[in-house]
Amino acid sequence: MLEVSGLGVGWPGQPPVLAQLALTLEAGARVGLVGPNGSGKSSLFLTLAGVLPALAGSVRLGGRAVRPGAFHADIGLVFQHAEDQLFCPTLAEDVAFGPRNLGLSGAALEARVAEAMAVCGLEGLSERPVHRLSGGEKRRACIAGVLAMRPRLMLLDEPSAALDLRSRRNLIEVLSGMDQALIVASHDLQLILELCPRVIVIDAGRIRADGPTAEVLGDAALMARHGQEVPPGLLAQARAPSDPPSGGPSGLPSGGPSNHAARR
Repeated sequence: MLEVSGLGVGWPGQPPVLAQLALTLEAGARVGLVGPNGSGKSSLFLTLAGVLPALAGSVRLGGRAVRPGAFHADIGLVFQHAEDQLFCPTLAEDVAFGPRNLGLSGAALEARVAEAMAVCGLEGLSERPVHRLSGGEKRRACIAGVLAMRPRLMLLDEPSAALDLRSRRNLIEVLSGMDQALIVASHDLQLILELCPRVIVIDAGRIRADGPTAEVLGDAALMARHGQEVPPGLLAQARAPSDPPSGGPSGLPSGGPSNHAARR
């Protein structure tokens, strides 16, 4: 469904923000994206959504090129901070904003809004002012607003940030039940472990590992090299931090792809 080939992003005279990125994503897949601050996660999302132009390579969704500046209804981006996304007076109006601008109206629009709110567990809050929603409700409201557009791919930037345990659990339940393909960028590695069967490690604008989540996140040496820690759920299984054998599952210690990084 999603095909990224040789992707490069940056500005003339500056080191590349993203370099030679390549990945594929099947319909309905859930993939985690992890890496230190400044590694290129947000830039990748903005490029996939057609907000940032690519200096090299291509992004295709369903065989069609994703072009910067064009509107791509099949790709939905959920921002890290809900306040950057919620701006209408009430929750229902906010969820309706996108599909209304696609031309929906009347009963069709109402049904689309009700469906998205139900999926996100927001029934009964239609007339609630968005500034009176809790942190967890705001996060799910952002997801509902994107979901109402019926995208094929959703990009979620730090969806669990600042959520309490209950709101975090509700979020995982909502995301686990979605049919859309998801790429979830997060420092919450336990969330990635619970939600995403596959994870990509990105650092300095390059993919360093790509493979099964438990295997990649359980590699203590790989995590340490890229400023991460093994999530609590895998600590008991983590290997001692030592260089893995050649061709092992730990990523790109010498610049070449491992078995994980080669999985596209």
